[in-house]
Amino acid sequence: MEQRRPLRALALATVCVACALLVGCSGDRGGPAREDVSALPTWTFDSSMLFPAGGTLLRPEDGVALPDGRLIVADQVHGLRRIDLDGTSAPFGEMAAAGYVHRPPERVGGANGVSLEPDGAHLLVTDVYQGGIYRVAVATGAAERVYQHRYGVNAAVRDSRGAIWFTQSAHNPAGQGEAALWAAVDRPRPEGALLRLGMEDGRLAAEATTLVDSLIFANGLVLDEAAGQLYLAEIIGGRVLRFRVDLATGRLSERTVFVDGIGADNLELDDAGRLWIAVPISNEVVVVDPATGARRSVFQVQTPAQRERAEELARRHQRDEPALELLTPDLWAPLPGFVTGVIPGRDGGPIYLTGLGNALIRLPR
Repeated sequence: MEQRRPLRALALATVCVACALLVGCSGDRGGPAREDVSALPTWTFDSSMLFPAGGTLLRPEDGVALPDGRLIVADQVHGLRRIDLDGTSAPFGEMAAAGYVHRPPERVGGANGVSLEPDGAHLLVTDVYQGGIYRVAVATGAAERVYQHRYGVNAAVRDSRGAIWFTQSAHNPAGQGEAALWAAVDRPRPEGALLRLGMEDGRLAAEATTLVDSLIFANGLVLDEAAGQLYLAEIIGGRVLRFRVDLATGRLSERTVFVDGIGADNLELDDAGRLWIAVPISNEVVVVDPATGARRSVFQVQTPAQRERAEELARRHQRDEPALELLTPDLWAPLPGFVTGVIPGRDGGPIYLTGLGNALIRLPR
């Protein structure tokens, strides 16, 4: 078991990331030449970027883009919501029939991570409060709960061999999933983990195997099968880890700190092989070139007052003092909520930022 890292890392995570810094990394992704992060623009927020207009979403923490440009995002009430090109939206999928429930105050659902399976025909959806992992057919919306974890599940991805890799952020069992999760934000503890559900005789294993533990609020993850690598965000630990991955055995090796001093939430690889990192506390998106380590901040909304509040949050975490009272709209305004994820547009289309508010942020390209 890993020794707990000093929480001073969060102090670094809340400071604005400078552009074009280098981070230590090794190895060659192979394959075709990749576009460097310098090819990306830098976006400045304005209210016209809010999508859909009117604030019709509810906690769209994560999402995916379909080939036709439509989006499917997390929705706290229904589990998922489909957004059409014109901004109209509707609940999607039969998550309630599969066991997803949002009926406060007795049961609060936490639809959270959303990812496409390699076949592009199914989604994985996680419940960060109640611990379910759901599989939803894109064409029909038919859903099933494929695994029930003892704690809330933050994010999940499926590999090409059928195994499911997922993260837990805290020890938050279903009966107290919401309260215990936010308590772990208030007073962080090394309760995060990366787990794997392997395939046995063509079926998912009955129980998940813990691969990495003692993480301080594990969050997003992404598999780069072509390069044989897995990236894992540790948001309050203030870093992104990288591992060599053997899909046949499910073994991880060559653990490194790929990016340090950054409070990473969800991660995403774009078609050019660049790693996009959502950084909630600084209302920021950072893009890293895995081949060279070059990184660049491409979007940020943070006033001096917000930066001071973020730094105070880090100081309280260092001193193990309550900090939850600092997480108010003053920390993210004028955004609809914290930036928690990135949906790269297909074929040069817009890039969408997900979050904990009532709308996405659409970045034109």
